[in-house]
Amino acid sequence: MAKVTAIIDIGSNSARMVVYEKTSRFAFHMLNETKSKVRISENAYKNGGNLQEEPMQRAYEALENFLSIAASYKARKILCVATSALRDAPNKALFLQRVRRGLGLKIKVISGEQEAWFGGIAAANLLPLQYNAITVDIGGGSTECTLVEKKSVSHPVSLDLGAVRLKELFFDKDDIEGAKAYVDKELEKLDIFQNVQTIVGIGGSFRALSAALMEKESYPLEKIHAYEPNFKSFKKLLSAILETRSAKELKKLSIKEERLDVIKPGALILSRIIKKLPINNLITSGVGVREGVYLNDILRNSNFRFPENFNPSVRFLMDSFVHEKAHANLLGKVVKEIFSLVAKELQLPKEYKTHVFLAAKLYPVGSAIHYYSKNKHSYYILQATLEYGFRHTDTMLIATLARYAKRKLPSTQHYQKYKKVLPPRETLNKLSYIVSIAVALLTHRPCKQDFELKFNDNSLYVISKGSSLRVSKEAVEKLKQIEEFDVRFL
Repeated sequence: MAKVTAIIDIGSNSARMVVYEKTSRFAFHMLNETKSKVRISENAYKNGGNLQEEPMQRAYEALENFLSIAASYKARKILCVATSALRDAPNKALFLQRVRRGLGLKIKVISGEQEAWFGGIAAANLLPLQYNAITVDIGGGSTECTLVEKKSVSHPVSLDLGAVRLKELFFDKDDIEGAKAYVDKELEKLDIFQNVQTIVGIGGSFRALSAALMEKESYPLEKIHAYEPNFKSFKKLLSAILETRSAKELKKLSIKEERLDVIKPGALILSRIIKKLPINNLITSGVGVREGVYLNDILRNSNFRFPENFNPSVRFLMDSFVHEKAHANLLGKVVKEIFSLVAKELQLPKEYKTHVFLAAKLYPVGSAIHYYSKNKHSYYILQATLEYGFRHTDTMLIATLARYAKRKLPSTQHYQKYKKVLPPRETLNKLSYIVSIAVALLTHRPCKQDFELKFNDNSLYVISKGSSLRVSKEAVEKLKQIEEFDVRFL
C-alpha cells in the first residue's frame, strides 16, 4: 500500500478528507484533516432526492481543494467514497461525471451496508471496547448501525434517518410528532440488537453532543475519541436540546454554531434509539467511515483486524520517536519484573502492569524533542498520541507516569486537575514509584539487564551481576520514596 494515502468521504452534511502516512506495516498517523460544510443534500429531500446545482458546486470546489492538499503531501493513493446523499440521488450520475471529467477523481458511491461496515471496523479496531456494542452513525441523510463483538463486525444496517433529512421533511414544518413516528418506524429494523447495552456513537451529531457535555461538566481532557459520557447526564442533555425553542437556547447548552440547525433532529434519532434498546453505556468515537475505508485497505489480508496485542498508536510512537528501541524494551522488561514482585504486597490490580510497562517503554519519546525537558515532552506526546485502543483513564495514567518518571511523585496540582481520569492518589504514587525505580536502575544504560531483583520484607533488593551500579544507586537515592517499600543494593 502507498505510504501516504488520502481518504475522502462525501457525506450529506460535510465533505471530509484525512491524509494518513504509514510508519511501518500496520502503524500510521494522520498528516492532515480537512472538512468543508458543503451540505450536498441541501434541499434534495424536498425535491425527490435530486441534488441541487448550488450544493453540487460547493462540493466540487471542496473536492478540488482536497486534491490540491493531497498532492502537497505527495499522496500516492486517493480513495473517495460518497454516502447517503449521492446514494439516494436520481441525478447522481451528473455530479459523478462532472467530478471525474473536471478533476480526474473517481467517486465510489457505497451502499448503506458498506457504510455501516466501514464504521464498524473503525470502531472495532480503534476503540477500547470492553463489551459488545452497537455502532450508531447518525449522518445527514442516513443512520448506519453494526454489531461489534470481540473485534468482529456483523449485521450492518442502514436506516433512512439523518439529521438533514429529518430537518427538511419534518423539523422545518414543525412536525415533531410526525418525525417521531417516522423515526420509530425505521427503528423497527434494529430489533436484532435487542440485547446490546452499549452504543458507540459515530458521526458529527454524537460528537457534538459529547463535546457539549464535556464542556458543561468541565471535563479535564480535550479528547473526544473514546470519551465515555455519563449516561444519565447524556440523556438529560438530549431532553434539554429537544425542548429548546431557539438557537440561543442551544448555544447555552454548548452546541456549536455549525450544528445549530441539525442538532435537534440528530438528538431525536439518538433519543429514540436509546428508548428502544436496553442501553446503559455510551462511548464516543472520533473515527468512522474514513478510518474504516483506510483500515479496510491496510487490513484486507489480516481478516480486517490488527494482529493480537498490536496497537497502532504505540507502534507509531516507537517508529517515530524512540531511536534506541533496545533500551526502551529493557525499560519495559525491568518495570514488569518489579511490578510482578511488589504488586501483591502493594495491593495493585494486575491491570496496572500494562500501564507501567507502556509508561516505562515509551518514556524515552520526549528525548527526541529535547533531552533536558524529555519528561515534559513525553507527557504531552503520550497524552495527545495514545489514542487508538485506549480509554481516557489509560492514556492519562500512562502519560502521567512518564511525566514523573525518575522524578518526584505526581504533584498535588496535577492530581487535582486530572482526578476524574486518574486512579486514587495512593495507587498513583505506588505506580509512579515503580516506574521511577525501573528508569533509575537503568541509568547506566546496560546492553542487557546486569542485575537481579528480589523482594522480601518490604524491600526490593538489587543484586549486581558484576557490573558497577553506582550511577543507578545514586539515581534511586534521589527518588522520593513511598512508605510501602524501599530499595536496597547488594
